[in-house]
Parts: sequence; C-alpha cells; structure tokens
Amino acid sequence: MNGFQKLIQSKTFFPVLVSLALMLVLIFLPTGYEGALSYQNADRVPALVLSTDESDIYDTGLVRTGDQRCRVRILGGQFAGTETDAVNRLSGSLAQDKLFSAGEKAFVVVSHSGDAITTVYMTDHFRLGKEAVLAGLFLLLLLIFARGTGLRAILSFIDTILLMWKVLVPSLLNGYNPIWVSLGLVMALTALILMLIYGWDRRFLAAVSGTALGILVTAVLGAVFTNLFQIHGAVMESSESLLYAEYQHLDLTKIFIASIFLGSSGAVMDLSVDICSAVYEVVQKKPCIRAREAIASGFAVGRAACGSTTTTLLLAYSGSYIALLMVFMAQGTPVELMLNYKYVAAEIVHTIVGSFGLVTVAPLTAITSGLLLTHRASPLPPAR
Repeated sequence: MNGFQKLIQSKTFFPVLVSLALMLVLIFLPTGYEGALSYQNADRVPALVLSTDESDIYDTGLVRTGDQRCRVRILGGQFAGTETDAVNRLSGSLAQDKLFSAGEKAFVVVSHSGDAITTVYMTDHFRLGKEAVLAGLFLLLLLIFARGTGLRAILSFIDTILLMWKVLVPSLLNGYNPIWVSLGLVMALTALILMLIYGWDRRFLAAVSGTALGILVTAVLGAVFTNLFQIHGAVMESSESLLYAEYQHLDLTKIFIASIFLGSSGAVMDLSVDICSAVYEVVQKKPCIRAREAIASGFAVGRAACGSTTTTLLLAYSGSYIALLMVFMAQGTPVELMLNYKYVAAEIVHTIVGSFGLVTVAPLTAITSGLLLTHRASPLPPAR
C-alpha cells in the first residue's frame, strides 16, 4: 500500500496518466483519410515469392524497365494460402524500383472483386517484421538503461508519432494554417514531454518557458528568411506530388516554414533541459544563491553546449543532402553557384535559423531558470 501511495504521490504520476490517455484517444482517432480511393477493394498483405520471370525486363546497364512476373503465395488476409501471379513494374528509377528473388517476402496489394482476385501488384520488400524487431530492441535497451525515465521517454515518443500522424498531417491536408497548427502542436508536445521529465515543479515551468521562447524565435526568423531568400515550399521532397493529387489549396511555403521550427524543436528542448537541470543542481548545492548568480551559471552551461548542439543540427541536415553535394563536386560546380542553388539555400535556412533558436534558447532558459529556481523567485513548492 505504501508503494502504491508513493506512486500516486510521485510528481510524474499525473503526466504519465495524461500521456496514456492521450495515446489511447489518438490510437482510435480517425484521420479522415482511411477510405482513400487508391486502396479500396484491395488487401495489403505479405506474400512469399515462389519463382520469378525476368523475360519482360529491358536492361540498359544502369537501370531496368518492364515487368518482373512472380509466382507468390499470399500470407495474410482473406486469400491467405492462395498461390497466384503477381507483377512487379519497373520504371527505370533506381530509387523506386526493386527486384525480387525466390524465397523473399514481398508486400503486395491484392485487388479483388468479391471472392475472386483480379490483380496482384508487388509494392516492395516486406520490412514490417524487421522494423518491429529494431524498434523492440531500442525500447528494451531504453527500459534497461533508463528504467522509469525510459518508460516515460517511450510514452512521449509514441505520443509524438501519433500526434504527428493523427493531428498534424490531416490538419495540413485539410488546409489549416501550417504555421499556427505546427506551433500549437510543438508547444503541446513541449509541455507534455517536459512534464514527463520533471513533473509539475519549477523546473518544468523554467524549461517550458525557455523552450517556447526559443521556438517562437525560430518560427519568426524562419518566416522572415524564407521570404527574403525567395524559397518556395516545393523544394521539399514529394511536395509537388500533393499539388498534382488535387491538393492545390495547400500553401507549401508555409509548410516549409513550419518544418524549420519543427525540425529544430527537439534540439531546442534538449538544450533547454540541459541548462535548466544544471541551474537546478547549482541551486540545490547552494540554496542561498542569488538569481543573478544562478543565471550566470546557466549562461556558462549554455555557452559550452551551444557549440556541439549547433554542429549536431548541421550534421543532421547535411547528412540527408550528401549525395547532392557529391554531384556538385563531381560537376565542378563553383561554391558561390552551389550556395545560391535553391535546394542548398533551403538547407541553409533550415540549419542557420534552427541554430538561431539554439543560441537564443540558451540565455532565455538560463534567465527563466535563474528567476524561477532560486528561493526568492517563485511561490511554487520546491522541486523534488
């Protein structure tokens, strides 16, 4: 009984309940796009490749076009156990095309009319099982290493995925303002994640206020420099496909601006937590410390952390464009022309504006932590 009472009185008990309740609501929340015409009267199931026929494939050396015909055994759905012919269509794109071999598992779309199969189209190699194993290993390692904190991290991770998929993406498709929707989502996630970390105490308020201010700075600068650089949101991969799929009402540029502060919000939050925790430890060691001294300690931690964090952001963004950089170098593209290229300019905005958020969140969190965590600053109960 004492253990149960201790659990209830824990400062993270209520945030965990909120996180679990949110997770359950989001799991059953419809997106409104479940009945997409592309997959009506069709089953998406795994299938085992029994044999292949490449006689209709035209090989030009680097790319292949044509159809690979396969004999497959369906492993799920209403046609489980049925052997049938399937088609793997090659378009000449190395990024999109794939070839199957006997014994491999494929993910197939089985179109049918009643109880009769009409066509079976092979979409890709079946990876869901391996992805589940990878995710399971990560979650297990997190639980073993971080225990209770790891469990709360898993909850925040799942809630983040569900909010992005069930709230953010449908809202953007429905034409709501991308900047305001994304800002609201990021602020809600920030509050939830930091409450799971700290519970309801002064550290939570200090970290949330510092993070929120840093994200707002990033959002404003993102809007300003996207306009100054004359960057269109179509630079985002696959974005033009939306316009051709009857979503001409979407404002891709605003979605691009939202992606700037969405992408950097995690690093901003991380830096805010580091500074807030450091200031809290200083205050715990020296309870009579003045707010000004605590703020100075936060500034010192922020200066040390900013360098590595901004480099992390640079590497995270540039890693996805390493192939493009190789193309520029292979073609002997002058540096000034490369930097002026719109795709590179878009990544410069992403990286530098995101780094602005990191640099500003450090002093802002140091100030809020110094004011809120010293004994003179707040009537809230002391952090435990």
